[in-house]
Amino acid sequence: MLKFLLISFLSASLFAMSNYDVALKSDLVIRDFKDSKSDMLMTLINANGQERKRKMKIIVLEKKGGDKSLMTFISPADVKGTKFLSYSHIKKDDDQWLYLPALKRIKRIASKNKSGAFMGSEFSYEDLSSFDVDKYTYKGEAKLVSLKGKKSYTGERTPVTKNSGYTKQVSWVDAKTFLTLKLEYYDRKHELLKTAYFHDYKKISGVWRVGKMVMINHQNDKQTILEWKNESIKNGLKEKNFHKRVLKK
Repeated sequence: MLKFLLISFLSASLFAMSNYDVALKSDLVIRDFKDSKSDMLMTLINANGQERKRKMKIIVLEKKGGDKSLMTFISPADVKGTKFLSYSHIKKDDDQWLYLPALKRIKRIASKNKSGAFMGSEFSYEDLSSFDVDKYTYKGEAKLVSLKGKKSYTGERTPVTKNSGYTKQVSWVDAKTFLTLKLEYYDRKHELLKTAYFHDYKKISGVWRVGKMVMINHQNDKQTILEWKNESIKNGLKEKNFHKRVLKK
C-alpha cells in the first residue's frame, strides 16, 4: 500500500506544473522560426451557415520583444489590396495599421479599438497579435485533464493591458507536445465570448507551425476559419519588409 501511494505521489508530482510554466513551454515549442511566408485562406461563416472566402498572403518577422506581421488581401475584388501591418509589443499596446486601397489611406488602429472585429471576421485586432508569455498574468497550477482523448493542461491567464477586450482566457495545452489545442475568450462582462480551436500542426524545418484555426463566436453564432498554406520559414526577411511605406506599395 505504501509503495502504491509513493508511486501515485511521484506520478502526480511529475505532471504538476504552474500555469506560467505551461505557457512558457508552449511558447518555446513554436519559437525560433526567424520569419515565415504563407498563403492564407479566411472563411467567414454566418449564423445561417453561409460562407464567404478571402485569400491573403502573410509574412511574419520574429523579434525579441514582439513580432511584426504584414497581411495582404488578394481576393475577392472588394478587399483586394487591403493590407494589415502589426507590430506586437510586450510592455505596451501593439502598433497596428490598416491600408484601405479604395480610400488610398492608412488607418491606425487605436488601442481602445483593438477588441473590434478584423475585416468583418470573428477575430479581433487583438487576436492577431503574436503570443508572448509576459502579455498575461498567471495564477496557481495547471490542471491535467482529457481533451478529446489527449492529456492536456488547462488554466487561466489574464491580459496585462487595460485595453484588452477580454477579462480572461482559458487555455488547453497538449501535455506531450505543449501545443495549444483550445482557447476560450471571456468578454468584459466575464461571459464566454469565443472559443478558438487549433488544428493541423506540422513541423517545418524542425519548428511547429499551426495549419488551421477555427474561431467560434458563441454570442452571435458566427465563425471564422483561418488556414495557412504553402508556408516556409527562415526566408531571410528583414525589417524593411515591414516598414509602414510597404502599405501603399
